[in-house]
Amino acid sequence: MEFKRTILSNGMRVILVPQKDNVAATILVLVEAGSKYETKEINGLSHFLEHMCFKGTKKRPKAIDIAGALDGIGAEYNAFTSHEWTGYYAKVQSHKNEEALDIISDLYLNPVFDEKEIEKEKGVIIEEINMYEDIPQRKVNDNFMELLYGNQPAGWSIAGTKENIRNMTKQDFLKYRGEHYVAGATTLVVAGNFDEDKFLKKIEEDFSKMPTDKKHGKLKVKESQEKPEVHIQFKESDQTHIILGCRAFSVEDERKYALDVLGDVLGGGMSSRLFQKVREELGAAYYVRAGSDMLSDHGFFAVSAGVDHARMDIVIEAILEELKRTADEEIPAVELQLAKDHLTGRLLLGLETSDAIANYYGGQEILRQELKNPEQLIEKINAVTAGEIMEVAKEIFKSEKLNLALIGPFKEKEKIVNILNFA
Repeated sequence: MEFKRTILSNGMRVILVPQKDNVAATILVLVEAGSKYETKEINGLSHFLEHMCFKGTKKRPKAIDIAGALDGIGAEYNAFTSHEWTGYYAKVQSHKNEEALDIISDLYLNPVFDEKEIEKEKGVIIEEINMYEDIPQRKVNDNFMELLYGNQPAGWSIAGTKENIRNMTKQDFLKYRGEHYVAGATTLVVAGNFDEDKFLKKIEEDFSKMPTDKKHGKLKVKESQEKPEVHIQFKESDQTHIILGCRAFSVEDERKYALDVLGDVLGGGMSSRLFQKVREELGAAYYVRAGSDMLSDHGFFAVSAGVDHARMDIVIEAILEELKRTADEEIPAVELQLAKDHLTGRLLLGLETSDAIANYYGGQEILRQELKNPEQLIEKINAVTAGEIMEVAKEIFKSEKLNLALIGPFKEKEKIVNILNFA
């Protein structure tokens, strides 16, 4: 899969991934601005700002003007905020790609932050936070991040707190946007069917006046743990939701490929060890999965599951047993190849659409990585050895690195802490 990477004169990065036989094109703008760039007082602002970019621009002053323009070209569109970046995108029929670029560039470059709209949107954001509180399968992820990183940006919720949302002002948006939404921190990806030369010229024109101010940075994540840690949120529910995990390493670490394969062996599919053990053998969970999340300066490996209240202890012990086994025994060759084939197969099947391709390349670029096409990534995955996986497992699966976040009808923390060891 061929791509072209260009840096404009203002420092903005552009990645073009042409596919002449595709019926669609996706325009994705990413910026290095997420919850890890916030202070405690403005936690939640990155996500709130993302919402406000759809509420009016100089050219399209009302939310309905933006939504109507995108609906009018038959677009699939949205935005998202993570710990380290925010993205805005539109996917359209290929002959509508220039119109889509015009709208996405407008909402990214020219939001007006109308104060009446800000006040109205506060209610929307607060209801979004309320919604997450009512979805324990999602909420447990926030609790796990808080458990790992505590009172620092990496441990804060992307959505922020209700109090923060209520207190945010237009000046907060203008200041934060001025510090982070600059050309050197912006990446635009176009994937699908489009005219490369014509599109690059239009991108240069549309983004020519983007600010080139110095980008404000973020605090480095502080890692500190000497013993197993537990976070329990009491909730009367029909199922207990858990995330059990360990600190790992950043996306810059070459061991990430071994960690990805390890994740597939343990919880990547229905033939994985944890699925077979926890669901098929014990019959104690509907979902169970494992994998890693690696960002610019930190990362972790985690297992998540929704389990029967009465069998939670058994499930935790079974998970720990399987994690320990990967540190004590090399994965057999047949099982290792199965995991690699599953992992690479999912990768290629997941890249069938223009929006998936845009996110694939954009995700690498926004984290300042060397861009790898899918074939190069598959080569890295296939090169992983059983010995490398065992070494990674030995490094991260240690009792003192264990962390468990739990939402369910439980209050006794001490009993659960005592289970957390690889003895």
